[in-house]
Amino acid sequence: MRSLGYAILGFFFLATYPDLHAQDTINKVQIDPVLHGSLVLQFNGKTIYLDPYGGAELYQNFPKPDMVLITDIHGDHLHQETLDGIATEQGLLIAPQAVYDKLEGNQFREIMIMNNGEDTVIDDIGIEAIPMYNLPETEDSRHPKGRGNGYILTLGDQRIYISGDTEDTPEMRALRNIDIAFVCMNMPYTMTVEQAADAVNEFKPAVVYPYHYRGRPDMSDTEKFKSLVEANNEVTEVRLRNWYPE
Repeated sequence: MRSLGYAILGFFFLATYPDLHAQDTINKVQIDPVLHGSLVLQFNGKTIYLDPYGGAELYQNFPKPDMVLITDIHGDHLHQETLDGIATEQGLLIAPQAVYDKLEGNQFREIMIMNNGEDTVIDDIGIEAIPMYNLPETEDSRHPKGRGNGYILTLGDQRIYISGDTEDTPEMRALRNIDIAFVCMNMPYTMTVEQAADAVNEFKPAVVYPYHYRGRPDMSDTEKFKSLVEANNEVTEVRLRNWYPE
């Protein structure tokens, strides 16, 4: 049933295209929402794809990736069809072991396995792998601790947090000095709007984007998220973007 749920979720997204007018630039970091949990970051001549998903045609207007980061094994994060259609031969793939184990013959310049708690610097880009998981921790969890990664990227002087599929874990709440955060909130897979807002109000990024907010059956209320953050947090700017264009 779990696989069927993700297949149904993917069915609604595959035919959509990114709204390029939603592009932001924050301190020389160019941010392009693509779809659901997918985004493209560009900085200092480098292009980074996060969880490319939805078909290779969504990426045809972007430069070829220098890095591809994947958070987890589910089809809306590790999407083999999209990876197969993207020119990745000059790119570095960064992913946890569980993702690597499910890859099907992709051609990357290099593959680096990173698991929770590990960090590295590549071409002046800092990368930290952060735990992402559901609470409470149970044997049948959709996202068990240790399988998938959230990431913190350091681009210049900007620390960027990508949550992946997670709940409001102690590791998320303990984050500090985050300039830009992408925080999920879709049920029954990750967090409620209230959980996400409460966590953001604790770690207080300078800017937060709610993303990965379509669940089953409904979209999460991102306007409510914005109001909950703004009512309790004078530090964080909430930016709402359309991750599900028609």
